[in-house]
Amino acid sequence: MRRPGWRVADLRLVLVAVVHVAAWLAIAARLVDVQGLHAEAFAERGLEQRVRHEELAAKRGTIFDRDGVELAVSISAQTMIANPSQLADPVGVAKLLAPLVGVEEATLVERLTREGSQFAYIARRLEREALDNVVALVESLDLEGVYFIDEPKRVYPAGGLASQIIGFVQDDDGVGLEGLEYEFDEVLAGTPGALVVERDPFGNPIPQGQFLVDPAVPGSDLVLTIDREIEFLAQQALTAAVERTGAIAGTVVVLDVQTGEILAIANTPTFDANDRSNLDVDRFRNRAVTDVYEPGSTLKVVTVAAALEEGVVTPSDVFTVPQKLVIHDKSYTDTARTGEEEMTVAEIVARSSNIGTILIQDQLGNDAHHRYLSAFGLGQVASGQFPGEVDGSLQPVGEWCKTTCGPSTAIGYRVDVTPLQMAAVFAAIANDGVWVEPHIVKEVLPGRGAPEPFEPKRRPVLNAETARTMRLLLQGVVERGTGTRAQIAGYTVGGKTGTTEKFVPGEGYSETDRIASFIGMAPLTEPRIVVAVVLDSPQGELEGGVDLRFGGVSAAPVFAEVAEAALHLLGVAPDAG
Repeated sequence: MRRPGWRVADLRLVLVAVVHVAAWLAIAARLVDVQGLHAEAFAERGLEQRVRHEELAAKRGTIFDRDGVELAVSISAQTMIANPSQLADPVGVAKLLAPLVGVEEATLVERLTREGSQFAYIARRLEREALDNVVALVESLDLEGVYFIDEPKRVYPAGGLASQIIGFVQDDDGVGLEGLEYEFDEVLAGTPGALVVERDPFGNPIPQGQFLVDPAVPGSDLVLTIDREIEFLAQQALTAAVERTGAIAGTVVVLDVQTGEILAIANTPTFDANDRSNLDVDRFRNRAVTDVYEPGSTLKVVTVAAALEEGVVTPSDVFTVPQKLVIHDKSYTDTARTGEEEMTVAEIVARSSNIGTILIQDQLGNDAHHRYLSAFGLGQVASGQFPGEVDGSLQPVGEWCKTTCGPSTAIGYRVDVTPLQMAAVFAAIANDGVWVEPHIVKEVLPGRGAPEPFEPKRRPVLNAETARTMRLLLQGVVERGTGTRAQIAGYTVGGKTGTTEKFVPGEGYSETDRIASFIGMAPLTEPRIVVAVVLDSPQGELEGGVDLRFGGVSAAPVFAEVAEAALHLLGVAPDAG
């Protein structure tokens, strides 16, 4: 009997069977490859896809004033984010949200339409009004793929108070950009932590999956030496003086003479660190440490103090002071003096005689003069705790010319200083001749560990008797000399006026603009504070034609106002009837 032939149906069945067997063999081979030969590599790849390594931001340290009042603090703010892969209409969402969150529509469209993106910022650290509006919109439309997360936001409760001191941080990443926020950024920032978590494709944590937390270490807090009330009053007085005199700018420094603590640094113009939109960056400068000027007659205290300390003069020594003194090709004169006079050292100081001071410097000599200028801190940064702080300019004595350098330096020219440097000079005289390093940070409070108080440098410059003599001479300036407008009812005051022609780089000395200053101390029986006032280019006159360009006219009243308020706030008892 003949064997039956293969039918078409049978061939089809065999073909299907062969295909199925081949498929199962391929699957088996792949399983062997995946589960056997390369199991470890595929397991690692799967883990990488599930496990997310996320940085945990550290809380930035707080900046306090000396009484524990917050000057800079981080708060929790709401940031709006999106998962573009979950958005049904990314362009439509962008058009809806852009006007509410203050982001350009094109920018938001670009963020939400990036190919393959699963994360995008819509707006960071939303203000309360904008936050309320977008939350209401998201809830009303039930927008999928839009979320809210907490992010720290830096705020400055005191607004424009001490803004050049404190500075500010960058909005997006919180990095310090100006002031102490910049200078102490690493101290304030802390150390970020880490979060390791297994998530599903939609970003949800997987139960029983990995979840490891390495907590962030919060940043250290800074306690400043600033007295908030003194700072406020100094800012008020300075702002009023700049408006009254038409000055371009101004600075006030208040120092504790015994500790070197800076109780206030006020600058004008100033700014509010909470709102820096459309601001001139020139306002960010802390002029007390970044701007230099020739101090003029306020520097005469170093010339006279050095001569007293070296024993080359006494307060009662008499000098014949001519109407004009010509040295080489330079002519020196005194304001409002018309003829030759016999003047004691005390009178030379009280009346701020340029020629008399030059005659004293001639007795002292350049080498000794330079030595004392350096010992008082000129030519070197006063504090070192401020960003952008400059050391001024004090040329080596070997580079001084043999003719006019000594005389010009004696009366406050050819030397560039900062207001803080000059405040420290007067503080040394007030502190019985001991120079104390000015500082703004009282202590650092670490996130972990013990407080770290700042210990300022100290060095003797004068003996106590010379310092007391200088205070008496400076008292004469206020009581009967060029600084009578610095008097304070109930307190003995000593200080020195300063008026210099303003040097304009590339142009030379201005024929009209002056730097007007007054630096003084009180009370003289036991000095507690030094206040330095510097005004840039005051203009105009008082009634009777008194020129506001002079330090004794424009700056001395600011000293009196600030010093009186500070003494009262510090509880310093009056020492005069």
